[in-house]
Amino acid sequence: MTGPVGDRPEAGSTAERVPAVEAVDVSRTYQLDGVSVEALRGVSLIVHPGDYVALVGPSGSGKSTLMHLLGGLDRPTGGRLVIGGRDVNALSPPEMATLRNETIGFVFQAFHLLPRTSAVENVALPLVYRGVPARQRRERAAAMLGRVGLGHRLDHRPNQMSGGEQQRVAIARALVTEPTVLLADEPTGNLDSVTGAAVLELLEQLNAESGVALVLVTHDQEVAGRAARRITMRDGVVVTDSDDPHDRPLSVDHDRPETLVPAPSAEPRSVSGSGPGHPSGGSGGAAGATGRLPQEPAPGGAEVGRPGGVA
Repeated sequence: MTGPVGDRPEAGSTAERVPAVEAVDVSRTYQLDGVSVEALRGVSLIVHPGDYVALVGPSGSGKSTLMHLLGGLDRPTGGRLVIGGRDVNALSPPEMATLRNETIGFVFQAFHLLPRTSAVENVALPLVYRGVPARQRRERAAAMLGRVGLGHRLDHRPNQMSGGEQQRVAIARALVTEPTVLLADEPTGNLDSVTGAAVLELLEQLNAESGVALVLVTHDQEVAGRAARRITMRDGVVVTDSDDPHDRPLSVDHDRPETLVPAPSAEPRSVSGSGPGHPSGGSGGAAGATGRLPQEPAPGGAEVGRPGGVA
């Protein structure tokens, strides 16, 4: 397999001075049956333009909760989260939706494509919420499908494509809005090893060529090993970040015991679905795919999903 792809911009450059995403002492607490459960306990990190990051940790470690926050699908309970230079705590729900659409691209393990809609229409969907005219939407979507090697599959529906092709459509959809951050939640989880490696190589190529920051959430150590930077989480804190020159533990609250009993239900299992406020197949997939929480049928009459309680 190939090694890490894409270097961070040189120190002192404009891109270096303006983080794509910055979290400062961020916490997230859920209320479950009257009990407060801390999914994140003071996480601080910066994702720079062009970064290639693997976010790893056991179930219940907080990595999916952090993914929700970095993607603007949820808000922190405490601390400061800045996406694209904007503090999310100062944004209204419509402003958050616009920020997601303009700044973040999502790739999901389960693809989340509209089944009765062609590849080009799936890719063009986020542009609907931008108000881009239909002809321009199709042109931009077709160009992006060509870039991921599917220029010959524009009018094919998902059930007419392989799993690897469907994931490429999902990648094209994530990138058609030209985001600064691409969040990929177990992007190879539903693919065989050969197809998964091809998808990773494509993501790495796009990261290197376009400068989009790539953040992968993964349980696969081989996948994580390809990233230029690795962040490990446990019990709601960042325990190591290879971007740190001393590789020292980060974000640890020394007033707490080193190990907590994990509460797997305290964090959403996936950006794409289940967990508190995220019924399976609901707002995570819809908001991630389009940048919006749709209230009405998408083009072609197919519904993307309904809000699940996340701004």
